[in-house]
Amino acid sequence: MTDSLPITERSRLRRSHPRGHFDRATINDILDAQPLCSVGYVMEGKPYVTPTLQWREGDHVYWHGSSASRALRAGCDAEVCLSVSILDGFVLARSGFHHSVNSRSVTLFGTAFRVEDAEEKLTRLTRFVDGLFAGRYAGLRPDRTQDLKATTVLGLKIAEGSAKIRTGGPNDEPEDYTLPIWAGVIPVRMQIGSPVPDPRNLDEVEMPGHVRDFRLGGQNEPSTRG
Repeated sequence: MTDSLPITERSRLRRSHPRGHFDRATINDILDAQPLCSVGYVMEGKPYVTPTLQWREGDHVYWHGSSASRALRAGCDAEVCLSVSILDGFVLARSGFHHSVNSRSVTLFGTAFRVEDAEEKLTRLTRFVDGLFAGRYAGLRPDRTQDLKATTVLGLKIAEGSAKIRTGGPNDEPEDYTLPIWAGVIPVRMQIGSPVPDPRNLDEVEMPGHVRDFRLGGQNEPSTRG
């Protein structure tokens, strides 16, 4: 496995080339920092994009859903596009044309596959939960056979795609810097709030550490992610 993805006709950036990144380290960091993704499928000749959660294990990403899902059935052994985006700030310039956002994103292309083996499916789902909430799966009610049958897990090899990152302030026209207009950046951050317990929790149940200390950004990732 190389340290960078190949630049292809689909993955290369047509504009703002310096913002493009093809190294796996950058791509992996963004995937690990944002579990929410969008997956594009083609169903009956029409495009559909659905939001879901993704998780990375080594050089693969996975996502799951109901076995009755039309999108997941359409995505099996078919071309898909998976995208993750993180908004880092609003960039206010001295003209409407140069307003922008600071952001990090990853777009992946490839043929999705279904995890067929029941034991492997359980392993993937366990790592999904533990990747977000370290050690939680072992304390849960074991999955029943019907739970696994009702769940489809799709995977995609991280072999084609790119990351795009914008940072910094506005890039105005030279003559616009003399205008009496405020310009700059309004930072945006995802904030993890205080956990809210279910009122039906048993009295003797204490808040576990993986809830109390929850963080995003790969800080809870298991070693299997690679």
